[in-house]
This record gives sequence, C-alpha cells and structure tokens, in this order.
Amino acid sequence: MSRPADSSATPGASGPRHSPAAGSDRRTVTNKRQIAAWASWDWGSAAFNAVMTTFVFTVYLTSTEAFGGEDHVSQVLGAALAIAGLTIALLAPITGQRSDAGGRRKLWLGVNSLLVVVLTALCFFVYPQAEFLLLAVILLAAANVFMEFASVNYNAMLVQISTPSTIGKISGFGWAMGYFGGIIALAIVLFGFVSPGFFGISTDNALNVRLVAVFSAVWFAAFALPVMFAVPEIKPVRAERISFAASYRLLFRRIKSIYGSSPHTIFFLLASAVFRDGLAAIFTFGGVIAAGTFGFALQEVIIFAIAGNVIAALGSLAGGSLDDRIGPKRVIVMSLIGLLIAGLAIFALGNEDYAVFGFTWTGVVTFWVFGLLLCLFVGPAQASSRAFLARLAPEGEAGELFGLYATTGRAVSFLAPTLFTVFIAAFGSQRYGILGIMVVLLAGLLVLLPVKPPSRVAPAAIPAR
Repeated sequence: MSRPADSSATPGASGPRHSPAAGSDRRTVTNKRQIAAWASWDWGSAAFNAVMTTFVFTVYLTSTEAFGGEDHVSQVLGAALAIAGLTIALLAPITGQRSDAGGRRKLWLGVNSLLVVVLTALCFFVYPQAEFLLLAVILLAAANVFMEFASVNYNAMLVQISTPSTIGKISGFGWAMGYFGGIIALAIVLFGFVSPGFFGISTDNALNVRLVAVFSAVWFAAFALPVMFAVPEIKPVRAERISFAASYRLLFRRIKSIYGSSPHTIFFLLASAVFRDGLAAIFTFGGVIAAGTFGFALQEVIIFAIAGNVIAALGSLAGGSLDDRIGPKRVIVMSLIGLLIAGLAIFALGNEDYAVFGFTWTGVVTFWVFGLLLCLFVGPAQASSRAFLARLAPEGEAGELFGLYATTGRAVSFLAPTLFTVFIAAFGSQRYGILGIMVVLLAGLLVLLPVKPPSRVAPAAIPAR
C-alpha cells in the first residue's frame, strides 16, 4: 500500500513527529513510526484470524471426511469455541486492570502473543485422522483465549498512539492493515502450500496444510515484534500488588462507579458484546459455510478470502475516516444493517440456481456477491467499535476498560457459536447456522440503538467507590 512521504500519509498523523513522555496514556500528537509498528501487530495477527480460524485450517477440519464430516466438525468446533468464550469471561475481567496498574501493558501483549504463536505452531501435529480432531479444537480454542488476552492490551494501546480527533482513522488503519496482512498471508498459503504448491510440499497426510500452521506462527511472531520496540511501556498506576480476589472486588467497584457516572459506557459494552460475537462468528464460520453449504473447494475458499480481505480493508479505511466525521455509533449502526441484509440474502437464496432476466444466478454467485458485501461492512463495525470505546476511556484506564470490553464480549461469546450449532442441529443443515448468526447481529443492533454516542473530549478518570 503506497503512501505519500508527508506526515499526513499515515492515518491520523498530524503535527510534529514526536511524542509525549514515555508511558503517557493520552496523546496530543501522533507518531508515524509508532502507528505503523502498532498496526504491524494487526497485520501479523491475520495469520491466525484469517488463515487458521476462518479460511484454511478450520476448512481443512470440516472438509476432511476423516474428522467426521462438516456437520459433526462444525458442531464440535462451535462447542469448543463456546467453552473458550466462557473461559475468557472468567479470566479476562482483570487482565487490563492489572496491566494498567502494574505498567505491564506491553509485557502482557508480548507474552500472550507468544502463547498464540506456540499453540498455532502445534497445529502441525493435527493429522487427518479422527483421533486428532479433539487436539485440533483444543489448540484453536486455547489460542483464541490468549489472542483475546493479547487484544486487550493491544486495543488499549490505541489511546497511546492517537488523539481524540484521530482515533477513528487510526483504528480503521489498524483493521485495514490486518486485512491487507491477511491478503498477503492467504496468497502465500494458496500458491505456496495449497495450489499449485509452489514450494513442492507433499500432500501426504495433509503435510502441506499442516505446514500452513507453522507458517502462520512464524508470520505472526515476525510482525508482532515491531510494537514491542516502538511503543513505550505505560507508567504503573499503583506500586503495590494486589491479589486476584482483590482485583475482582476492585473491578466490581469500578463497574458500579462507571455505571453511576457514565451509564452509557456500560450500555455500549453490553451492546457491543452481542454484535461483536456475531462479527466474530462471521469470520470463524465464513469459510466453513463456503465449503459446506456452497461447495467451495479449499482453493476457492482462499481465493474468496483474498478478495474479501481487500473489500474489508477498503471498508475499514473508509469507515475509519467516516467515524471521525459522523461518529462511531452511526458507522456501527449502518454497518450492522448492511450485514443483516447481506447475511439474510445468503440464507434465503442458498445454494440454488435462479433465472434472472435470462441470466442464471447460481449459489456460487450468491455467496460471492453477498459474501463480499458482508466483508465490506464487517471492518467498519469492528474498527468503530474499538474507536467508540477508546473515546470513552478515562485517562490511565484504557486497559481496564478494554478488559471489560473483552469480558463483556466473551461473557456472551457462546451466543453465536451456540446458536450456529443449535440451528444446524435443529434443522439438519449447515445453512441454518447462518440464521443463528443473524439473530445475534440483530440483537446487538437493537441493544445499541438507545446508547448515547461518546463525545470527542477525553473523559476524566473515574474513582472506584
């Protein structure tokens, strides 16, 4: 992605190229080097999000008959991710709070990213045999847990590298970098490992697909490193260390204080928890649905994924720019409506052929047209959701608030996987899992509508009572 040489080239870059003192949690100017390093983590994480959980490794599991068939594997995978969500809900509440308090935001970002890298690499040992399905879903579920922990600290860094007037652009830029990273990673996987297999790797025992896991781990590790050097560690809020039990007690007091002084922050956390679970399900089960319901081969899934990432990246950039002008709530509402229209069209039309003005509209065309429309709206919804919360974060408390963001999200993260699984089981067809995901998105939209949008002025710190 080419950019001009001036300081405005990086989204949100303005003013002199310097930064406040190390550890400052709120910026008045932006630093191009730090923004690029921060977004590099998003670029690297695409190897896990796009390659492993969406378009390649999960498709390998569902499309390989040895694992039990698409419907069985979809249900097992959905159940494993639901358990992962409940695990995060129990363990994540104090992650951000403790990293804020101890001045270890960057440290824990690094530790959790490393754990994701290791778990991803271990997927190499998932051979195409039924007895390895349990290992596969355990590794993917555990990696999802640690990816969420890493994301708490990564998202909290947004307030360190942006200003109140550029949060939307920089958040959108980060998401776009993630999608562009996904494009490059998927292209390497498609042409280097899957078809035509440029690297000449054997397909015996799915060696080429299993090596994709190793590639994904190396990719993430390499692009996660820059942020560890470019963005300074935050200053600790308190010197003393408290127990986990005390951290939970403090968290509950903080939630009560936030509700008393800024109730719409709590309302947004609840609304975003629901619709973000629907967004996550689109990524998790998108490739699975393409292969199972619409008959895409693995190569076709990857080609669609590359095109989808291009559309999603462009949507994120456009949505981020629009966010700073009209506000994040409007961007999210428009995106959710677009997602519902596209998703319901995929469900209603299915893998059927229709005659339209002399043209044969096939199921493949349905998925390409409305699937890409889904991709267009997913990016802005995600980026503006992060920007919405960053605007609400009091000085020095971004980590804790994004910890609550992860907590509320994962507290209901069983919803979409569960409804996806239940709808498949109830109707006996994977296609109905789409309807389960749409129900979650609609619920999130309805809860969001009465939420008051954030102001552009950074709020003052809220004391725990």
